[in-house]
Amino acid sequence: MLRGAVVDLTQSGSAAENTDPRVLRSRQMLMEALLMLLTRKEFDDISIQEIADEATLNRATFYLHYPDKNALLQAMTAARFRDLIARRGLSFTNCDGALRAIALGVCDYLAETTGCPSQLAKMPLEGSIIPVVEGMFEEGAAHHAMAPGADPKLQATTAAWAIFGAARRWYQTPGRIPAEEMAAKIEALVKPIFLTASM
Repeated sequence: MLRGAVVDLTQSGSAAENTDPRVLRSRQMLMEALLMLLTRKEFDDISIQEIADEATLNRATFYLHYPDKNALLQAMTAARFRDLIARRGLSFTNCDGALRAIALGVCDYLAETTGCPSQLAKMPLEGSIIPVVEGMFEEGAAHHAMAPGADPKLQATTAAWAIFGAARRWYQTPGRIPAEEMAAKIEALVKPIFLTASM
């Protein structure tokens, strides 16, 4: 049985943060502002003040939610990734389905992001999606017993890069197979990483 991969992709942060409408609204406004700015400018050229202005929030509000613009980008990536998972109706109710669902989500994310008309499509996507996938695996590992000497962070990093690399190769291949087939292939390749680290 696959261990360490089950995670609830519908939640992030504490319960209070997830239920306070003001927090949710501010974060959504900041994400939308960044996405809008990315249609006009490169990520490196966007300042926190510009993001706050575009969101019609003050700079201090930005810092209440994110330490820097990279954290906002990562949060935006995680939200888009969760949305893709939800649109597909993928379930994380058992460990065996989680790995394939994550692989399929990464394939969908690459296909959708690379085709979008913004600077996001030109960014090195590994910097945004890999930390999200690593976080999912680390959170899942926290709920399972690991083999003595296993390193859950190394396991999460290895699996995240393997999934991303395989999905990127799939996306760049002309006449590629359907994402569902690729997700099954990725699952077969990555699953041994988790089997050797679980008890």
